[in-house]
Amino acid sequence: MNHEYGRWPESVWTSQELDWKQAERIIAGVDVGTTSTQAVILRDGKLFGYASIRTGADFAGAGEKALKLAMGEIGMRREDIAAIGGTGFGKRNIGFADRLFDEVSCCMKGARYMFGPEVRTVVDMGGQTVKAIRLFDWDRVRDFMFNDKCATGEGRSLEALCELLHVDITEIGPKSLEAEKDPEPVSTTCWTFANTETLGLFGRPEFKSEKLSEAEIYASHLFAYSWRILGVIGRLSSLEVGEIRIDGGLGLTGGLAKNPGITKRIERDLGVEAMKSDIDPMLCGAIGAALLAC
Repeated sequence: MNHEYGRWPESVWTSQELDWKQAERIIAGVDVGTTSTQAVILRDGKLFGYASIRTGADFAGAGEKALKLAMGEIGMRREDIAAIGGTGFGKRNIGFADRLFDEVSCCMKGARYMFGPEVRTVVDMGGQTVKAIRLFDWDRVRDFMFNDKCATGEGRSLEALCELLHVDITEIGPKSLEAEKDPEPVSTTCWTFANTETLGLFGRPEFKSEKLSEAEIYASHLFAYSWRILGVIGRLSSLEVGEIRIDGGLGLTGGLAKNPGITKRIERDLGVEAMKSDIDPMLCGAIGAALLAC
C-alpha cells in the first residue's frame, strides 16, 4: 500500500473503564466532513468511545462506519443510544440521525465541553472551511465568520501539498518551527498557487534573493495559512476598533489544530496561548452534535 503523506492516521477508541450497560443515558454525535468523519459516544456525559476516519466518496457510508466503530465490539446497538445528532458538510446523508445541526452551533457546544466555560473564541480549522466563533459567557454564539473565496489555509490544501512533497502531515508543522524566522508567506489567493509557489521554492532559487532551507520553505507556507486564518478571526465583531483581540480563552479545533506549525504562529501573532484539552480537536463537532441531540 502506498504511503499517504497528507492524511492524519485514522483512530478508534472505546473506554475500558466505563460500563455502558449501567448508563442512565447514552447519546452520540456524527460529524461528516469533506475530508474526514468523526463519531462519538457519550455515556452520562463522559466520552465513552470515538472514531475518526476518512470520509471518501460515500458520505452516508462514512457516517455509518464511524458510528459502528465508535460503539466498539462490546455488544452496543444503535437502539441502545437515546439520541443521535448529525452535523458537518455531509450531514444530510446521515439518515439515522434523530436531529441535524449546523456546524457553528456544534463547534460552540463541543468547544465548551472540551475547554470549559472559559473559552470565548473558537477557531475551527477543517478540510474546506475555517470558522471563527465568538461566544457569550453562556452557551450562545455572539458572532461568527467563515473563510471566503478559496480553500487556501484549510486542511485539504495542506494534504495535497504533503502528498506532492512526500512529507508527512504529522512532521511538516514541527519542521517549519525549526526556521529561525518566517520568510515572506506564499500566495494566499488560491491554494493551487500556494502549493505551486512552495514547490518552486525547492527547485527555483531565483524566486528569492537567498536560497531557503527546507524548514524555511515549510515556514513560508504555514505562515501563509496562519495569516489567512487570522484574517477570518479579525472579521469578528470588534471589541476594540483597529485591533484583533481574543475575549476570554481561545480554543482551536479541527484537523489543522493538530499542526503546531499553524497553531504556534496563530498564538504568536495574537499574543494569546490557546487552551489545552486531552480530547482530539477533530472530535469537537461530533461532541457538539451529541450534546445538542440529547
